[in-house]
Amino acid sequence: MKSHEQFADDLALYALDELTGAERKDLEQHVEACAACRRELWMLRGDLGLLGLASSGPQPPARSKERLMRAIAAEPRGASLPKAERVRERSFWAALVPSLAALALLLVTFELVHNNAQLKEQIAQLETRNREQSAELNRTNEELRLLSSGDAIQVSLKPQNTPQHPSGTAIFSASQNRMMFMASNLAAVPAGKAYELWIIPAAGAPIPAGVFKPDNHGNAMMMAREMPAGVGAKAFAITLENEAGSDKPTSPILLMGSVG
Repeated sequence: MKSHEQFADDLALYALDELTGAERKDLEQHVEACAACRRELWMLRGDLGLLGLASSGPQPPARSKERLMRAIAAEPRGASLPKAERVRERSFWAALVPSLAALALLLVTFELVHNNAQLKEQIAQLETRNREQSAELNRTNEELRLLSSGDAIQVSLKPQNTPQHPSGTAIFSASQNRMMFMASNLAAVPAGKAYELWIIPAAGAPIPAGVFKPDNHGNAMMMAREMPAGVGAKAFAITLENEAGSDKPTSPILLMGSVG
């Protein structure tokens, strides 16, 4: 008959389902009658259950488990081992299983934190892209409303005493207080300078409507700009001003077009 200490040495093997034959049957009979061994077996199974929760983490190779089990089977057990050594072996198993479970849970936690950071970054990128697309859609809708407005008026601006052949087109709607402007064949502007669009009202001084610079092909565009409320446009004009803009036009007028 085995002693209590010998049965206790087999609990870890039993929890790992590595105890077979008569030894397994003897241990099961002992556990039914020994409350201390039952408690120890529950603790070992609980630790192994925690280790199983970490199955999504890195798994050791199957051959590692085989080598471990062969080493355990080769170790002398029972009465052949001094009592102090049996106690150390039991303590080793009791400490090893919780440590492995804690390490596995730590690896799983690290992976979850890493995945969460990546998910937050992807969400931020999608939100930025969505805002940009929404802003572009709003601009496009404003341009379509202006072009389809029943009172939209198109004004062609023609060169005024210039050797080149630039041209410009202003489209505005009094009901929407919105306008857009397109130009082509414009000369490049000197450093610190920019073209400025002016609204010439039926009465009063010209009103600045925005500054712009042409691209390398001489083209320029200002889309969906607001117009002063209650101002009746008689004409539009273009002058060359400082790039910050001016509160009144300077000579000469480069392009000009009358309404109607």
